[in-house]
Amino acid sequence: MTSFEEKKERYKQLTHAMQTGVAATMPLEGDLGETSPKHLRVGVNSAKCETSALVNLLIAKGITTQEEFLDYLIAVLENEVESYEKKLSKDGVNVKLH
Repeated sequence: MTSFEEKKERYKQLTHAMQTGVAATMPLEGDLGETSPKHLRVGVNSAKCETSALVNLLIAKGITTQEEFLDYLIAVLENEVESYEKKLSKDGVNVKLH
């Protein structure tokens, strides 16, 4: 990946794949699992606030750039998508999320 726009597109692809993994997991867990509405909303709001604060602080201090952050974010999302693929792959069926 060379351009910032390509990296943003890769980020969007990975978040969509992760969303697909979450959706496929929901029927397996029911209302008490990690995909319950309250659990998801609290987790999403907290993660957004924490990530935003940390990234803005690091950029303001000149420790990192937005593009460096995006590179690392893509790597983490790739791992997350892979974990959902492994979780959903069973009985010789290999799931590939896109």
